[in-house]
Amino acid sequence: MNWKINNNILEIKKPFIMGILNVTPDSFYDGGKFFDFDKAIERGIEIEKQGADIIDIGGQSTRPGSKIISEEEEIERIIPVIKVLSGKLKIPISCDTFRSKVAEKAIENGAKIINDISAFSLDKNLLDVIKNSDCGYVLMHMKGTPENMQINPYYDNVIKEISDFFQEKLLSLEKNNIDIERVVIDPGIGFGKRVCDNVEILKNLDKFKKFNRPILIGTSRKSFIGKLLNLEVEQRLEPTIATNLYAYLKGANIFRVHDVREVKKAIEIIYLIENENIMY
Repeated sequence: MNWKINNNILEIKKPFIMGILNVTPDSFYDGGKFFDFDKAIERGIEIEKQGADIIDIGGQSTRPGSKIISEEEEIERIIPVIKVLSGKLKIPISCDTFRSKVAEKAIENGAKIINDISAFSLDKNLLDVIKNSDCGYVLMHMKGTPENMQINPYYDNVIKEISDFFQEKLLSLEKNNIDIERVVIDPGIGFGKRVCDNVEILKNLDKFKKFNRPILIGTSRKSFIGKLLNLEVEQRLEPTIATNLYAYLKGANIFRVHDVREVKKAIEIIYLIENENIMY
């Protein structure tokens, strides 16, 4: 499976790990840990050392109920971090934003991927930014907005709705002359989903393989894990690893995680058992 980023081809033969760097005071797990500039730079370097294939940098918390900060504040939080890390890291930088101006500045300062939770729905001008660049793009499904997405979300058939969404959005991108090889799809675990919807998505991930695009999955320490096992966010490492292993076996290619080293080691052993001819 190939992912075209800035006219380069990422061959996703093995599972890819996308390490999360939240430069925010209020993200649900690591909010405030890396809000300081120096700590953010240090953590970015550490994420690469731990084995991440991509780093995803965001300045706007998208946890359920989160308030939208100003565009200026988001730029202030993340662009200096992206600028410095783009000169220090070998792995591609992804910018987690739904805003066109933030995306534009991120690309100017070294970001190679835009990870958009909104599929252009929160800022229509983002489509032009993607169209006029060669960056990679993560197309994610979300019902509602971060502020209201967990207020009684409901689906008659969550897999069909997400499949129809991907079908429509990918066709729209093609009509706008955006190369589909630049696009990765993400069903949006936890974004306007009940616990049962998240479980259903994981059980049926292989049904999204029909789009012939890499599948990104983000289960890391999310609330559905806590609700299933009655665990606080700090206690969710092991089930996070388990959900990522399950997602890999169901067809996911890219894993967006806080705990890079731990998830990478777990998925690597599954990959080796499945794909390598071990002779010793």
